[in-house]
Amino acid sequence: MKLSGTAQFDPRILKATSVKSEETATEKDEPNALNITAASSNPKMFTLPWELPLAQWPKDLLANLPRGISRHVVRFVHVGDEIYAMKEITSQIAAREYELLRRLQKLELPTVRPIAVVTGRHTKEGEPLESMLVTKQLKFSLPYRALFARNLRTDTAERLIDALAVLMVRLHLAGFYWGDVSLSNVLFLRDADAFSAFLVDAETGALHTTLSVGQREYDMDLAHTNIIGELMDLSSGKLLPDSVDEVEVGNRLLERYHSLWSALTDEEDFSPDEMWKIEKRVNKLNNLGFDVDELEVNTAPDGKHVLVSPRVVDAGYASRKLLRLTGLDVQENQARRLLNDLDAYRASTWRDGEDLEIVATDWMRECFEPTVRMIPSQYRSQIEPAQFFHEVLEHRQQMSEQCGHDIPTALAATNYIKKELPKYNLDAKALDEINADADAGVVDERSIYADDDAMNSGGASGDATTGEQDESYDPDMDVDNPDDEYDQDASVWAQ
Repeated sequence: MKLSGTAQFDPRILKATSVKSEETATEKDEPNALNITAASSNPKMFTLPWELPLAQWPKDLLANLPRGISRHVVRFVHVGDEIYAMKEITSQIAAREYELLRRLQKLELPTVRPIAVVTGRHTKEGEPLESMLVTKQLKFSLPYRALFARNLRTDTAERLIDALAVLMVRLHLAGFYWGDVSLSNVLFLRDADAFSAFLVDAETGALHTTLSVGQREYDMDLAHTNIIGELMDLSSGKLLPDSVDEVEVGNRLLERYHSLWSALTDEEDFSPDEMWKIEKRVNKLNNLGFDVDELEVNTAPDGKHVLVSPRVVDAGYASRKLLRLTGLDVQENQARRLLNDLDAYRASTWRDGEDLEIVATDWMRECFEPTVRMIPSQYRSQIEPAQFFHEVLEHRQQMSEQCGHDIPTALAATNYIKKELPKYNLDAKALDEINADADAGVVDERSIYADDDAMNSGGASGDATTGEQDESYDPDMDVDNPDDEYDQDASVWAQ
């Protein structure tokens, strides 16, 4: 495949792409017969009622899970033993989003997994239907409105914002411009006492070699505005605690983003006898959950200073360590919590001199596995084993403090299951209200994508509701990176 512009010189983009180019995807005609381009071999895909509008699919196929607000019709569908998210959308946009999600997945960024693009759909009477983008359900994840519908801590909004800040930094480091950042376009997974955020909607995005300061700041300005609006909407629906200041929480996103970006990218100035500070810098990044794969070290012209800056950083320091030791693939904060328990187990069994890999095997057999086997069957689709283990440990600590002595883990788990685990249930009324809100945001796709001229009139700076162009920002005039090919994707950034 041949890539245009600077992308052809970027080995990351070449490695990341395994699908047809954007030009091919957007210029080919709509097929007359059903066409499924899939990254999955699930044979049940071919038995689904593609001849029906998604809103009319039989209820026995649908999984009753909370959905986020979307401009499109979205449903969760049982496909064999798996659950897929189906989104009706135009063929050009579906193909482009599928390709972009494939690239982001291969860059190991936190996104939903693309499964297929389905085009050429027609009713039995021959009437054309919208195409379909199919992604795999992100197990144990929830949209933000579903989280606020439960009895959560008062700082939930801040924890979601912190997770979104980490996601934005990771995407921007990889050169991804989102163009439509909001809580609605993110799914959240519990990650010990925090959350992890995953991109779920990439319609307006574009992947570049690098992003300029202007691109990053404009993306964050959109995020800031959208999120304050979403929090105000929650407040009007009495889902947000009265103590939460929506504007302050929105400002927190910018503060957290810039602080983390600075920690990951800033150049530091050391004297030759302060080289120990390099290790301190790496340790700081590890504590933030990032690995440093490559450092750039240069001597200043005066020869009296050393300039150090990270060149390649990647998230997942603790999770990769735990995966290597135990085979558990969990979120970063969960991994950090489990590693702490592993260290405590090692010390309590007087095995500091043994290889950690051997100790980890025994910890899995004696501590982790017996505990997570206690999860009742009705909750196994609602809470991750690692999250359950973390919460049991927290509950054990609280019980021990109250009793004044250590509590066995099995007893703590039994008490947690009885008193705390039922909070994970989302009652039927709340679920129906969440999904009704999600469906209320659906618009008529045909009126938006009536022709290519309508698409070309939009842009990354289009208004999220009206699709009107915001002339305050012109990516072609970005002085920080004039050759970033930012305008090449403008035709597909329409609302």
